[in-house]
Amino acid sequence: MNKHKRLEMLTRLRDANPHPTTELNYSSPFELLIAVILSAQSTDVGVNKATDKLYPVANTPQAIYDLGVDGLKAYIKTIGLFNAKAENVIKTCFMLINQHASVVPGNREALEALPGVGRKTANVVLNTAFGWLKDNEGRYFIAVDTHIQRVANRTGYAKGKTVEETEQSIVKNTPRKTEFFFNLHHWLILHGRYTCIARKPRCGSCILEDLCDFKDKTED
Repeated sequence: MNKHKRLEMLTRLRDANPHPTTELNYSSPFELLIAVILSAQSTDVGVNKATDKLYPVANTPQAIYDLGVDGLKAYIKTIGLFNAKAENVIKTCFMLINQHASVVPGNREALEALPGVGRKTANVVLNTAFGWLKDNEGRYFIAVDTHIQRVANRTGYAKGKTVEETEQSIVKNTPRKTEFFFNLHHWLILHGRYTCIARKPRCGSCILEDLCDFKDKTED
């Protein structure tokens, strides 16, 4: 895929969805952080069902910490890997209370030091909650999950065997326009979730079909 096709791809995604956002329900950076931690290997729909019950009861580091691991599990037991996630969330709340005055830090190093928070989760929080497009060194970044990894490689927009390689390739191949970097994460996730799905992509109804490098296109 050349730069002209990439620009057209971005333009079409923008025109189809000018103001994309996460499908996770949240009303504060802390709620978003917890929701993203819980979303690992789980669906946003499943996470929302759990947090829609959890957040009215506890939506601050202290309130969730006061629930304890077992108390938290009662709210998130329908989510995959809920045992490990409950442990991580409680530890994260403890660190936020004691090291950050119960405020979600707005820098990568501090975020990635929290239990259950890796580069992808940190990137989502920095981008979505704080509007970051660049890291502390001035380098652009984008959160890459399995959907983005698949869509980027399948379409030919970017190539990478790992999420880190794919992120670097996406950054390299994306025009330096704020609207593209700020929204591309959401555009690609939604495209991968509803159109360029894993088992059988819906190429026939895809607005990017004629730009896409995927060889085994479907008619659906």
